[in-house]
Amino acid sequence: MATDPYSRDVIALAASIPHLKRLDAPQASVRKVSRLCGSEVTLDMNLADGRVSEIGWDVSACALGQSSASILGGVIIGADRKLLAEGLVTLNALLKGTPVPDNSPFQALRVLEPAAQYPARHGSIRLAFEAALEAYDQASVHGR
Repeated sequence: MATDPYSRDVIALAASIPHLKRLDAPQASVRKVSRLCGSEVTLDMNLADGRVSEIGWDVSACALGQSSASILGGVIIGADRKLLAEGLVTLNALLKGTPVPDNSPFQALRVLEPAAQYPARHGSIRLAFEAALEAYDQASVHGR
C-alpha cells in the first residue's frame, strides 16, 4: 500500500468529477462543510422511482475530497438509498483501515487507502457521501 495520499490516481480523479453543474430545480439540495479543513460540497438531487435520477454539485475540497466525490459521481445515478448507505459504510470502514471488499461497487475507493493515516482529511473525504445520503432522504420526503 502506498503511503502518499495524493497519488497520481487521486489527482486524476480530482480533476474529473462528473456532474459539476448545479440543478435548476432540485428536489433536494444539501450543503456540507468539513469543520476541520473548510472543504465544502453542495449537492442537488432528483429522484425517480426511488433511485437517483440526476445530481449536480459544487465541490470545493482538497484533492482527497474531490476524488471521493468523483468516485461517488461515477456510481450515483441509478442508486437507491441502500447503495448510498453502503457507500458511506464502506468509506468509513476504509478510513479505519478495513479494505474495500472485492465485490463492492465502491472498489474505486481503494485509491484512498493511504488517507486512512491522515484523520484531518477524513471529514473532507466523507462530505460527498454524507451529502448524497442526506439529499436522498430530503428528496424522498419532499420529492415531487
